[in-house]
Amino acid sequence: MIVDTHTHLYLDEFGSSSGEVVERAIATGVGKMIFPNVDLSTIKPMNELHAAYPSNTYMAMGLHPTEIGDNWKEDISKIREELDENHRQYIAIGEIGIDLYWDRTYRECQMLAFSEQIEYGIKEDLPVIIHCRDGLDEVLEILDGCSEMPRGVFHSFGGDAKDVERIRKRGDFYFGINGIVTFKNSSLSKILPEIGLERILLETDSPYLAPVPFRGKRNESAYIVNIVGKVAETFNCGYDTVADVTTANASSLFRI
Repeated sequence: MIVDTHTHLYLDEFGSSSGEVVERAIATGVGKMIFPNVDLSTIKPMNELHAAYPSNTYMAMGLHPTEIGDNWKEDISKIREELDENHRQYIAIGEIGIDLYWDRTYRECQMLAFSEQIEYGIKEDLPVIIHCRDGLDEVLEILDGCSEMPRGVFHSFGGDAKDVERIRKRGDFYFGINGIVTFKNSSLSKILPEIGLERILLETDSPYLAPVPFRGKRNESAYIVNIVGKVAETFNCGYDTVADVTTANASSLFRI
């Protein structure tokens, strides 16, 4: 079995075919999928898709950093309310973090929102799913100021060996590896040995970042098999080894 630890199959990009996409993933061997939330508008469709496949899907609740705007405090309050009212429905806080790739206007607000959501995860003993794009300095600054170091994963990791080292100095985090590892212009496969298979989680980040040979198309969880193959090739081990180890990693972090 394979666990897709980060997939947004409930988004509008899938429309009425979201159920078919989930079933296609299950048929491919993806026995479990984790849905991280994006913003207030995605809570309902995410819960509806999970309710249709409760044995194969799990949910995380958080406010994505690119959705932090002028009303972020009110939005965070509603996210917190959702967590408090439906605590047992969620296995993690996410996805949360810092994204300064397109716009740095709300940098300080992103940091405050990130800190607040991490502290909630610590309080409730839930792992955090960290989105970090052009914001590692800020993410590490927030982690250094936490009441204690959270457990969690750096989703869609694309950094270098120095970034791995900087993160590991803070805690024993996992690293989410997705379709980027299959891209010809990516050096991510060279970094995998620095991470080690025992700290890797597999993910697709569907509908984004489809792996080769589907690059440029709408991604889906069934395509994770291509990521497994690339990771197995990099570590010179069997497909089943990668599936077994990363599934055990996901089970350990998310307690599923």
